[in-house]
Amino acid sequence: MRRLVDVVLSAAALVLLFPLMALIAMGIIVDSPGNPFYRAWRVGKNGKKFRMLKFRTMATRGNAWQTGAGITGPGDARITRLGSVLRRSKLDELPQFLNVLAGQMTLVGPRPEAPEFVAFYNARQRRVLRVKPGVTGAVQIASAEESDSIPEGVRPDQYYVDNLMGPKLEVDLDYLEKRTAPSDARIVLATAAMVFRVIWGMVFRFRADFPGEAAVVQVVAEAPGDDHLDRRSV
Repeated sequence: MRRLVDVVLSAAALVLLFPLMALIAMGIIVDSPGNPFYRAWRVGKNGKKFRMLKFRTMATRGNAWQTGAGITGPGDARITRLGSVLRRSKLDELPQFLNVLAGQMTLVGPRPEAPEFVAFYNARQRRVLRVKPGVTGAVQIASAEESDSIPEGVRPDQYYVDNLMGPKLEVDLDYLEKRTAPSDARIVLATAAMVFRVIWGMVFRFRADFPGEAAVVQVVAEAPGDDHLDRRSV
């Protein structure tokens, strides 16, 4: 039943979100020439490795895939302007619906992790590998943008292993113990709400910082004969 839900909802999401995904892909190419997609090695169910798809958020070297440390710290120069927006809004995760269709991921599950970090798992933590990783999950809802949690002046990958990875795995383990269809539905809805809040916040900040917007609104509001204009469209 879970597999059927994964396939139906992922296929529907890809169809509905295709225009947005095409726009994002074009924006990435304009912002930083190169392939708009990033394929990252992740460890899936039963320890099987697979290539997880994401929108590229970092600069490339020539035509190479996004490279360098898998964990980014604050102010990482490799992150592009659009990439920063995609990361905070979680829109860089949209291509993972293709991983769901391929049977490598599920809609809701433990956070997919890179092989170099899975190597540090203890026996208890490896329980998360008994199921497919998810596009979203309890960790993604509970955690902010990862780079915001890493102090400046430290090795991001080492700090992640020592301070962040363990607590995140505990959240996933707790989720697996209590996992139900209604809890998965709540996580999906919470993810959608979180993405909407982030995008809305970005739009609001952009409008607040846009030079002359208040003056434009005032002119439109006072223009004679223009009562039919909707001020919200300005």
